[in-house]
Amino acid sequence: MASKPRIKVPKSASAGEVITIKTLISHEMESGQRKDKDGNPIPRQIINKFTCTFEGQMVFECDLDPAISANPYFEFNAKVPASGTFKFTWLDDDGTVYEAEAPIEVK
Repeated sequence: MASKPRIKVPKSASAGEVITIKTLISHEMESGQRKDKDGNPIPRQIINKFTCTFEGQMVFECDLDPAISANPYFEFNAKVPASGTFKFTWLDDDGTVYEAEAPIEVK
């Protein structure tokens, strides 16, 4: 239901620098509150959790509720202590897990 997540992380930074990370995943985020043209409820199907880790340590985490809009977009800051890889995970109601990674080099 979702397409490949898009992420934007700088390719390099200085040690201890605070960087801005942007992510977007295309997803309908069906809330379960709407009905189809025949009056039947459309089942809920949303991304219900998002996490970002850096070398295994949690950077950002949030739970999503049906009120969030389609195509959830997140922008947050992170302090980069050393070179490594950010790992992003989105969990869908249907059990699907979407993952993406972005390396960053500290100079």
